[in-house]
Amino acid sequence: MKPEADVIIIGAGIGGLTLALSLHQIGVSCKVYESVRTLREVGAGINLMPHAVREFDELGLLPALDATGIRTRDASYFNQFGQHIYTEPAGEAAGYPWPQFSIHRADVQMTLLNAVKDRLGEDSVATGYRCVEVKPHSEGALVRFESRDGEELSPALGRVVVGADGINSVVRNQSYPDEGPPIYSGITIWRGVTASKPFLSGANTARIGWMPCGKMTVYPVRNEIDGDGTQLVNWVASLERPRPTAYDWNGEAALEDFFEPFSNWHFEWLDVAALLEKTYPIMVFPMVDRDPVPTWTFGPVTLLGDAAHPMYPRGSNGAGQAVIDARFLTGCFKRHGVTEDALAEYDTERVARTAEVVRANRLNPPDAILREVYERTDGKPFDSIEDVIPRVELEEIAENYRRIARFDVEHLTTRPAFV
Repeated sequence: MKPEADVIIIGAGIGGLTLALSLHQIGVSCKVYESVRTLREVGAGINLMPHAVREFDELGLLPALDATGIRTRDASYFNQFGQHIYTEPAGEAAGYPWPQFSIHRADVQMTLLNAVKDRLGEDSVATGYRCVEVKPHSEGALVRFESRDGEELSPALGRVVVGADGINSVVRNQSYPDEGPPIYSGITIWRGVTASKPFLSGANTARIGWMPCGKMTVYPVRNEIDGDGTQLVNWVASLERPRPTAYDWNGEAALEDFFEPFSNWHFEWLDVAALLEKTYPIMVFPMVDRDPVPTWTFGPVTLLGDAAHPMYPRGSNGAGQAVIDARFLTGCFKRHGVTEDALAEYDTERVARTAEVVRANRLNPPDAILREVYERTDGKPFDSIEDVIPRVELEEIAENYRRIARFDVEHLTTRPAFV
């Protein structure tokens, strides 16, 4: 049996599809296998930070992202009374050569999927293939698949196999069978998208409140959805809740499950309560991550994205780190060929780097600004934010996270290309 491709990619999410495009860019053959039969619009909004957008620019994808997303101009922080804490510029307004995009996750995935099929061919992505096992083989690694109904499907052989199969990765579980379920943070998240007139700059990411009283993140992800200036707006509500009995990333929720803490959030600049009341469907899932592991790589098999480093969705950085994984791994293949030496370089750099981000998302992501204000005011309104926390301290919280995640302006504009 000969390898079907140099690289077999398990998972057609943002990380897996970015890897496929990147490998094609350097002439390395690959094929993507995805467990769902039909890739369709699911999920809600994400922010693509400039470090991810740089990589998409190098893949020629900026026009497609511009066609669907919004170039973010600024990010603002408010307490639960709607009082303004801090606003900072974002993307190009902050001095980056690349924009930040606020965009629907499905629009990113479909942009990538269309590009993969256009550049690599329609048969480059096989759907309905659920990975059940990866086995060593004299030519690399062999992947066994089943259909969603449990029928055994034809296996795939690659010189290298990359598990980009998400937080419940089968590939990761083979290497860490005793790891257990993802670690619950004590926070449950509800989210949805709905139509709304623009608020603040019309391209703002607003973060409001804090966990004991409820935290909300709101930003637009599509412009002009009705020809009357209306935007599609994404919101994310976070509340402290007991650990759920089971984890479900596709569950739907009722408004009354979480609405009460936000029911009086009627701000001059945005009526949050009204936004929630008109949203359907509403999704719910636990905020979880996993402890960093010492290695992602075992022989010719490695991990990428949420399979490698699931992290709290704070700091708008989960998808970005998956994109960086894909691009850095491709650079390793370009330097070393499709070899275990390439995987070793990838593992050495990315395991350590993403472990820092996982820990930062637990302790001090950018929205720690809200925590500091909540704790210093004891959750009460303030007369002047300068009496609570100086602006220089607010700026340092945000900048420190950018340095850890390596998308501060200086680093991003001076580092060499990965590929």
